[in-house]
Amino acid sequence: MAHSPARYYVPHGTKWPIIGTIGLFTLFLGASNWLNGGGSGSAWVAGTGVAIVIVMIFLWFGQVIKESESGEYYNADVDASFRMGMGWFIFSEVMFFAVFFGALWYMRNLALPWLGGEGNSFFTPQLIWPGFEDQWPSNGPANVGGAYEAMPAWGLPAINTVILLSSGVTLTIAHHALIANNRKILTVFLAFTFILGFLFIGLQAEEYIHAYTELNLKLTTGVYGTTFFMLTGFHGLHVTIGATMLLIIWIRCLKGHFTPDNHFAFEGIAWYWHFVDIVWLGLFIFVYWL
Repeated sequence: MAHSPARYYVPHGTKWPIIGTIGLFTLFLGASNWLNGGGSGSAWVAGTGVAIVIVMIFLWFGQVIKESESGEYYNADVDASFRMGMGWFIFSEVMFFAVFFGALWYMRNLALPWLGGEGNSFFTPQLIWPGFEDQWPSNGPANVGGAYEAMPAWGLPAINTVILLSSGVTLTIAHHALIANNRKILTVFLAFTFILGFLFIGLQAEEYIHAYTELNLKLTTGVYGTTFFMLTGFHGLHVTIGATMLLIIWIRCLKGHFTPDNHFAFEGIAWYWHFVDIVWLGLFIFVYWL
């Protein structure tokens, strides 16, 4: 009985992954040294890493776009590999934020109650940190960073929640317009989406200024300040990246790229943006509200 040969796809070679790895290594090396008192030289190393990554992304994206539009290399196997790669990337991002949400849960529900005497009402508070009371938000037993105020949920964070959820709606409308081949609705609502994304970042910057100058809430304000800025800051970075990618996709739409049957670049960014929306809902509930 004859058997058909096994079929698999091997992508063509590219230099960009190794260049991106060099850029990320340089960035993290400089940033880690800078955060540990390495001085301005470390900041320059980190900046060099950022520059390498940006150039790598710009040139690599350009190469992939040319391949996609010319039909060179791009086929069903490439499309499937892109979808699989984007799926695993988003999964890795889920695990990334799960670590920080897990750290927040551990501190609020385990570490602080233990230090406050829960489960051992005498020995734990007396031997480890006498007089410590379990309450959240907290900057820790040592009152690290001094007096501060927590960021209220029903100000800029609530406004940003409405903005980000609205951007998810406008992106969905744009996606349906692309499938219906309505280019005018597509470009208008896609523009609304990335504008809302950049507006979110602008308001978050204003929120950070308010936190530092008026609330004395900083990255160094104990466990609350650390988790607040790590979670919201990394999410803000993801929004910035997502809004930039949406801007690139919008420019491609103006150039006539994508068809109702072939638009994975649009879909991939849409997956990423909806993931960012969901993460923000978790942040708003567990970091700001509760």
